[in-house]
Amino acid sequence: MTTDDHYEVLAVRYGTRQASAREVFLNYHSYGEPDRPLGMDYFFWIIRNAARTVVVDTGFSVAGGAARNRTTLLSTDGALAAAGVAPDDVGQVVATHAHYDHIGGLPAFGAAEVIMTEPEYDFWTGPMAARQQFAHSAEPAEIQHLRDLRAAGRLTLTGASHRVAPGIELILLGGHTPGQAVVVVATAAGRVVLASDALHYYAELEQDRPFAVVASVIDMYAGFDRLAELASEPGTVLVAGHDPEVRTRFGARAGHDEVVVLS
Repeated sequence: MTTDDHYEVLAVRYGTRQASAREVFLNYHSYGEPDRPLGMDYFFWIIRNAARTVVVDTGFSVAGGAARNRTTLLSTDGALAAAGVAPDDVGQVVATHAHYDHIGGLPAFGAAEVIMTEPEYDFWTGPMAARQQFAHSAEPAEIQHLRDLRAAGRLTLTGASHRVAPGIELILLGGHTPGQAVVVVATAAGRVVLASDALHYYAELEQDRPFAVVASVIDMYAGFDRLAELASEPGTVLVAGHDPEVRTRFGARAGHDEVVVLS
């Protein structure tokens, strides 16, 4: 593997909210524990080296966040700027799934290739996505934008695995949504696994507790097993998608409190 196949990986916190354990974990009452406050942070991720810049997910739009009482800390453009990235620098955007807080910023990337698993696209553009338990997590205009990207030839749909670029692999896990993906990145220190919403909180994996928003509990449990397998390889760092603990496990970039250095 050459140095062109190794990357710096950043997480950018662009939003936040105050939640509770009962809201976050599926059937929380089954654990016999009292409810408790639980913060939820919203990130997207930047993978870059001298050869390329890839963004994983794009955050929610200001309107999409406001409609759900989320606190916007940074717009998509502002979050990119905090990491020293301009939208035109980005050649590829990986959309791990089509929820509002992961594809709301896609219009900011006017020239990038957008990559998503085919099962994810097929689900959200199909009839079942209109059912309320799915529809509340998506914005119709943003799903239409995916259709428009496909019609324009800018949307790449993948199978169970896909080589995004040298040293960057997309893997389909499902569970949270039918086509939920994670991204594995090679760095000089080892691998970084960007779990996105296959793992909102580290506690999901550590305590075997599925997240409350789920398309298939069986697939979510299987996804935990796959993440544990990936994380067991020496030198591998696992990054949860919404856990405030990401900011304590990893260090912030100097002068930018919302930019977390993962590698």
